[in-house]
Amino acid sequence: MSLTPTQKQLVQDTFQKVVPIAATAADIFYTKLFEYDPSLKPLFKGDMTTQGDMLMTTLGVAVKGLDNLDTLVPVLEGIATKHLEYGVKIDDYTPVGNALLYALSVGLEDDFTPEVKQAWVTVYKIVADVMRSAAYPDYDSGSYQNKKQYNH
Repeated sequence: MSLTPTQKQLVQDTFQKVVPIAATAADIFYTKLFEYDPSLKPLFKGDMTTQGDMLMTTLGVAVKGLDNLDTLVPVLEGIATKHLEYGVKIDDYTPVGNALLYALSVGLEDDFTPEVKQAWVTVYKIVADVMRSAAYPDYDSGSYQNKKQYNH
């Protein structure tokens, strides 16, 4: 899966619109994440405001890193290894992606067009594939099927 220059620009432009509402976006994200999968809540031990700040900082690094994927990949691999230590499972990337898309749709409102959504989906799939591959050596994006059920 590859990211087009237009998709990269859409993600970078729309993320700049999220930055001013970062705390709200993070709150929407975590509320929706725990609604989708309440079993993930114990993975988050610290203050959720701090957790939200880290989420938005990491997203910012990833979005900026789209300009140089060779530099971004090792950063994502390191994050994936850390997440493994925290107890993140391979299937947990699914509700995270869905919660991210939900938070973006709420935060961006009318700016969350079908093209913007597809650009974010593409970016998230790339990021999740890199991270899953780093954390789970047997991971194959072509054959992986998430077996876990989530709340809707």
